[in-house]
Amino acid sequence: MSLEKVVFGFFVVLAATLNFGYFIGELTDPNVHNKYELFAAVVVNIIAVILKFGDRTQIGALHLATSLVAAIQLLAATVTWLLADADGVVSGAEMSAVVSISGGALMANVVSIVLLVAETITYHRR
Repeated sequence: MSLEKVVFGFFVVLAATLNFGYFIGELTDPNVHNKYELFAAVVVNIIAVILKFGDRTQIGALHLATSLVAAIQLLAATVTWLLADADGVVSGAEMSAVVSISGGALMANVVSIVLLVAETITYHRR
């Protein structure tokens, strides 16, 4: 078992689960979408991007692309929330925009997990 693969898989799955935990809930209710969970999702997604830089394979390039998409969308969701919360109150429409952007990141994370599973299934021991 490769520790590098374990760490890589851990961060890919953690990124997706944190994003899912943030995304789930009433779309327009700011009370069910925790800003700290969004922050954690951003940080873990950025770590996942960093871990994917060393892979020179085609599937590694796809992993990197999906992580970059997720990280950029989560950063956009964070900026949107910060701008919406400038007056101290986030409306339902503003929260809906934040959660929708994080939904795009969730989709990218799901694609990354599918790639990870496909790579694992097709792996042949040498």
